[in-house]
Amino acid sequence: MQENKRTLVIGASPKMNRYSYIATQLLQEHNYEVVPYGIKKGDIGTLKIMNQWPNKESFDTITLYINPILQEQYIQQILDLNPKRIIFNPGTENEKLERMAQKKEIQTLNACTLVLLQTNQY
Repeated sequence: MQENKRTLVIGASPKMNRYSYIATQLLQEHNYEVVPYGIKKGDIGTLKIMNQWPNKESFDTITLYINPILQEQYIQQILDLNPKRIIFNPGTENEKLERMAQKKEIQTLNACTLVLLQTNQY
């Protein structure tokens, strides 16, 4: 398990065709500890999707699968987790959150988690 890059997937879905589902599985296949968080109940493989915000947990990376409008309600919670980096997957780009994260010296990437994993750049 690559604990140094523990990852929170925000917008996790139990639907197999969703990118958040695929990313969660791919992170596991690459031996990363992954915590799926979403509003829908269900599982991704052997992982239960968390419906309660992980307040006191520590994450290296947060990867986003929710649009900027939905992100609004999570901005402060995301920043409070103080991850090392936030990945804005295609369609989740958010200049406001990016600026706020960078002020806290959190690295931000406009990138695709799936591509990063498949090209060993994660």
